[in-house]
Amino acid sequence: MTTLLKSATIIDASSAYHHQQKDILITDGIITKIENSITSEKEYQVITLDNLHVSAGWFDTSVSLGEPGYEERETIKHGLHVAAKSGFTAIAVNPNTNPVIDNKASVEFLINKANGFATNLYPIGTLTQQSKGIEMAELYDMQQSGAIAFGDYKKPITNDNLLKIALLYTQNFNGLTLSFPKNKAIAGEGVANEGKNSTLLGLKGIPALAEELQVSRDLFLLEYTGGKLHIPTISTKKTVQLIKEAKKKGLDVTCSVAVHNLFLTDEELHQFDGNKKVNPPLRTPQDIKALLKGLKDGTIDIITSDHNPIDIEHKKVEFSTAKDGTIGLESAFGVLNSVLDIETIVNCLSNNPKERFGIQKTVIKENEIANLSIFNPAENYTFTEKNILSTSKNSIFLEKKLKGKVYGIFNNNQLILNS
Repeated sequence: MTTLLKSATIIDASSAYHHQQKDILITDGIITKIENSITSEKEYQVITLDNLHVSAGWFDTSVSLGEPGYEERETIKHGLHVAAKSGFTAIAVNPNTNPVIDNKASVEFLINKANGFATNLYPIGTLTQQSKGIEMAELYDMQQSGAIAFGDYKKPITNDNLLKIALLYTQNFNGLTLSFPKNKAIAGEGVANEGKNSTLLGLKGIPALAEELQVSRDLFLLEYTGGKLHIPTISTKKTVQLIKEAKKKGLDVTCSVAVHNLFLTDEELHQFDGNKKVNPPLRTPQDIKALLKGLKDGTIDIITSDHNPIDIEHKKVEFSTAKDGTIGLESAFGVLNSVLDIETIVNCLSNNPKERFGIQKTVIKENEIANLSIFNPAENYTFTEKNILSTSKNSIFLEKKLKGKVYGIFNNNQLILNS
C-alpha cells in the first residue's frame, strides 16, 4: 500500500523537517519520500485534509480497558480502535482487570488479543500479587513476556519495605516501578480536594498533603535504593517542587499528569456530577498553574489521558459513591491544545513517555518507519456526547470548549482516520 499525505506540517524537533510543510509518501509502512510536492500516481491513497499536521506517534502511559472481566465497559478491540481515532499509536494498559494482570499468562493474553491493530498495546503488570499490596508479583516473568512497567493502578503501596524491595529487585532487569501518590491514612474516605469547595458542598476532603507525604516517602526510598521510579498522575503544586528537587539530586524519577488535572478545578464539583469524580481529585487554579509550569520546564515528563471507562451504573449515582475515573482518549488533544504549546504536547505525549517506558522512538524522515499522529491544531469545537467513541460515556469534558481535532494515525502500515 502507498499513501500520500499532502501538505502536512511536520511537528518533530528531532526531524530536519520540523515546522515545514511537506508531502509525505509512505510505501509498505516506510516513509520513502518527503518533498515540497510529490506527484500522485494512480495507485496512491491520497490524503488531503484541512490544516494537516503530523508528529511522531503519541503514546498514552495510562489507559484502562475492561477486558478481561469488565467487557461491558470496554473491550481490547474497541479500545484500540478508540485510541487510534484519538491519535494514539501506542497505549500502556493498566492491570485493573478481573483477574488483574499479575502473571506472565495474563500479560501474554493482552498482547495476543492486541495483535494486528494499528495501535500498539503494552501491558503494565501489577507490582503486587492480585494488586493487594502484600506480596510482590512475578515481575521478571512478566517483563520477559512483554510487561513494560509494574504498578498497582490507583492503589498506593502502603508497606514501605515492599516498595524498597521492589526498587532494589527491579534493578536486576532494568524494570520500571510505579507508585501511586496517595497516603491512604491521610486521604481517608475523602472524595474531593480538601478546601473551600469541599467544605461548602459537604464533601469529605482529600488534602494535598496526602499526595505530598507519599511522594516524599517514595523519593526518600528511591534515594536509598536507587532504581527507576515513575510517579503517575500527580496533581499538586508542592508535588511538582518535590520532584524538581529530586531530579536536581540526580534521582532516576519521572512523573506524569492527567489531562483533566491540567484543565479543570474543584469548582466543577458544584454540579455533584459523578463524571467529575477522579483520583487524584480536581485541585485548585494554583495547582494547575504549577503543573503547567512543571511541564514547560521539564519537571513533569509525561501527560496521560488516564482513560478509565466506567459503566453508567457506577457513575450515575450519588457523588460520594460514584466510582473514580473518566474516559479521556477522545478529548486529550483538544484539551491539551487549549492550554499548552504544540511542542510541549508532542514531547510529553511522544518522546518522553517512549523513552521512559522503553518504547522505540521514531523520527519523521525518509527510510524510517511511519509512526504518525495526524491532527488539526486550529479547529475549535464543543465536546459533546457525539464526540465520544468509547463504549462507556463517562467523560469529564462534556460541554467543554476545546481546540484542536485529531484526524487519526498511520502505524503498522495502517491508516486509521475519523470518518
